[in-house]
Amino acid sequence: MTKGDLVDQTAIDRIHQSFAAQSMMATLGARMVDVASGTVRIESPILPGARQQQGFGHAGLTFSIGDSAAGYAALTSLPLDMEVVTAEIKINLLAPARGQKLVAIGTVVKPGKRLCIVTAEVFAIDDGQRKLIAILQGTMVPVPA
Repeated sequence: MTKGDLVDQTAIDRIHQSFAAQSMMATLGARMVDVASGTVRIESPILPGARQQQGFGHAGLTFSIGDSAAGYAALTSLPLDMEVVTAEIKINLLAPARGQKLVAIGTVVKPGKRLCIVTAEVFAIDDGQRKLIAILQGTMVPVPA
């Protein structure tokens, strides 16, 4: 599969099932809202338990949903019998996570059989206004499911 190809319903269902098995995402209140070839969108409220000392969303929340969005974007480019694990991922925090929720959009830069290069952008939504707060870039490694 390459970016622009359609993701079939079986692949979409598999990605949703895998996401549902992540207890961390459930703890954060995150939900997967969109799956397409080469891209995944995850949203999470900024819950009271996910804030840092100044009241903003914690960088750990930002990183967690960005990493998951990037990883599941990579999974859209792989056969159904594969999963991915993060080999490395870096984050640039651009602004405080002010608002009611975060939206992470993961994208495949270069799919591969051994390595998938991915990015994610994380936005804070504050009273309907969207602000880019972080950019992640990483490498996902395909592994047998």
